[in-house]
Amino acid sequence: MEVKGTLKSLLSDIRIKYNTFSKAQKRLADYILCEPEKVTLLSITELAGKGDTSETTVMRLLKKLEYDSYQVFRINLAKELTEKPGETLNEELSEEDGLATIKKKVIKHNVTAINDLEQTLSEDTIAEFLEFLAASKRVLFFGVGASASISQDALHKFGNIGINVCSHPDPHQMNIICAHSTPDDLFIAVSHTGESQEVLNAVSIARKNGSKIISLTSYSNSSLAKMSDLYLLSSTNDKKYHSEAMASRIVQLTIIDILYIATFMQNEDVYFEEMNKSRIAVALNKT
Repeated sequence: MEVKGTLKSLLSDIRIKYNTFSKAQKRLADYILCEPEKVTLLSITELAGKGDTSETTVMRLLKKLEYDSYQVFRINLAKELTEKPGETLNEELSEEDGLATIKKKVIKHNVTAINDLEQTLSEDTIAEFLEFLAASKRVLFFGVGASASISQDALHKFGNIGINVCSHPDPHQMNIICAHSTPDDLFIAVSHTGESQEVLNAVSIARKNGSKIISLTSYSNSSLAKMSDLYLLSSTNDKKYHSEAMASRIVQLTIIDILYIATFMQNEDVYFEEMNKSRIAVALNKT
C-alpha cells in the first residue's frame, strides 16, 4: 500500500478545492477540517454518518482529493497532523466565543488561507503572468463591489513603477474601455465567485478584440476562469460568520503583492528609478 507524501497538504487541498464540492461533500469537508484528529479514528461508514451522507459520497470526495483508498486517506491525514501539530486546525466561530477567541480564530483562518497559496499559486503560474505582462502595452484591472478595492490596490502598485495601468470600477466605463481594447492589452479581472455579470460582460467584449485575460477568482470552475487565458486561484472556505469573500480578499491582496514583487525584481534598476519618480510626485502633496 503506497502512502502519499506530505509535500501536498491534504487539509490544504480540501480548502483549495472546497468550492468544487457538492453540498453533501462540503458537509464532509467541514467535519474533516474541524475535527481532523477524530477522522483518523473513524471508519468510512462513521465518517459518512458525520456528514449525514453515504459511503459513496465519501469516496467521491476522496476522488476529488486524488485518493482511491479511504485507508490511505486516513493514514496521510494522521501523518500530516503529526508532522504539523497546531497548524492544521481551522475552527469555526461560534456564538459563545469571546473577543479573544474571535481574534484568534480570524487571524488563524486568514493565515491558513495565505499559507494555502504554497499550493494554489505555482512558480510556473507566476512566470506565465510575467510573460503576459511583458508582452502587453497596457494593463487594465477590473473588479466591482468588494473586488474593486483589489483592482485599485493593483493599480497603485503597478502604476507606482511606471507600468501603463488603469482601473475602472464603473461597469459602463469598463465596457467602453473594453470596446476599444486591442490584442496588446492585458485585462486582469477580479471576482471572488467568477460570476459577476458586469465583469463577465467586460471580459467578453475584450476577448472579442483579441485582448489577453487573466482572472483572480476563488472558483476554478467559474465562468470567469473558463474565459481566461490564465487564472489565479484565491480559493478558501470562508466560514459562515464571515462576510462574503473575507479571507479570499486577503489572499487576493497577497497574490497582487507576489505578482508586483516578482515584476519589480525582473528589472529592479529600471523599476526602482520609476518608483522614485512616483515618490517625488507624491511628495509634492505632503507638507
